[in-house]
Formats: sequence, structure tokens, C-alpha cells
Amino acid sequence: MTGLDQLATEIRNAAATAVDRTIVAIAGPPGAGKSTLVDQLLGTLGESPPVAILPMDGFHLDNRILELRGQSARRGAPFTFDAAGFVATMGRVRRDDVEVFVPSFDRSADLARAGAIRIGTEHRIVLAEGNYLLLDEAPWSQIRHMADLSVFIDVEAAVLESRLVRRWLDYGLSAAAARRRAEDNDLVNARLVLDRSSPPHYVYRPATSQ
Repeated sequence: MTGLDQLATEIRNAAATAVDRTIVAIAGPPGAGKSTLVDQLLGTLGESPPVAILPMDGFHLDNRILELRGQSARRGAPFTFDAAGFVATMGRVRRDDVEVFVPSFDRSADLARAGAIRIGTEHRIVLAEGNYLLLDEAPWSQIRHMADLSVFIDVEAAVLESRLVRRWLDYGLSAAAARRRAEDNDLVNARLVLDRSSPPHYVYRPATSQ
């Protein structure tokens, strides 16, 4: 297992010797704490060299499209993202000689916002994060070849389940409804990530609590 400080050191070392920018793919099941790790890495890495973020969640398909396809109940599954669009964006970011604008996901509005994040030529480290960045399934499987380093977040199953149920409780669902939503979708997606992800360069296990 790799700790936060060691992980930050490995990223710094990779960036220091790289000819072009260093891309780090951070993957893990829903509820594992990917965004939390990214925030911690931003604080630990500091501003030299400059760091940018590329979130997979910005590539969520719009709710209207999912409704038309009858896929609303499976929101968050691999096929409910613009996977090809994310891969193409990774390719543009990989070039490092052009300014790239990428979408972010606004959870309060429950929708993606186009062009919300800027990745400029000055950004020498890019932290890409999302559930499926190491998924061994096309087109997601192309991503690991574009990344210089990969990290998988390992969280105990009981903690993961508790977090996923709590997400729905926080949205106002009853205990029974929250557990049903988690079991019918979120935990299905989590098992896919755990079973079908390619081996990472580093495994990170955060201090967890329920």
C-alpha cells in the first residue's frame, strides 16, 4: 500500500524527469474517495509545478438522454458516460502543447457544465479521476496507456457499502429505499470496478470511517 506523502513524492519525481506533462489516473469504485484524494494531493503537491484536474464525472450523459434511453436507473454505469469523449480529451491533454477546456459535474444542479475546467500548457501534472479509468473494457481500456502513473483506491467493502447507502439517505430517501438504490445500481457498479480494473502502479488505502 502507498501512503499520501509517498504517492505525492512519486508524482513529483515523475514530473521532474518527464519531457512532457505527467498524467495520473486515479480510479476506484463509487464512494471510495477519489475526489478527496485529489484534493489531498493538490494540497500536498502545492503549486510547483502547476497541477490541473480532469474529472470523469464531467462526461456524464445528460439526464434527458438517459431517460430517452431508459437508462436512468443505471446512472453511473459505464455506458451512461461519454467514454469516447473522455478518451479523446485524454488524448488532447496528453499532447501538452494546447490549452484544453474540460467539463465538470455540478452535483448541486445534477448536471455537467461544459468548459468549466481549464488545462493550460503550464500545467505539468494532470490528476485524472473517475470510477472507470482502469476498467479493462473498451474504450476505457485505452486510458491506462495514456497515463504515466495509475492509482487504485482500496476501501473495505463494509465501509464502501455504508457510504453508498448514506449518499441516498442524504438525498432524503428512507432507509429501505436508500439501501435498494445502492444495491440495485451503486454496488453493481462498484463490483464491476473491483472485478474488471487493470492492475495499477500504486494501491492507496485511505484512513476510513463510517
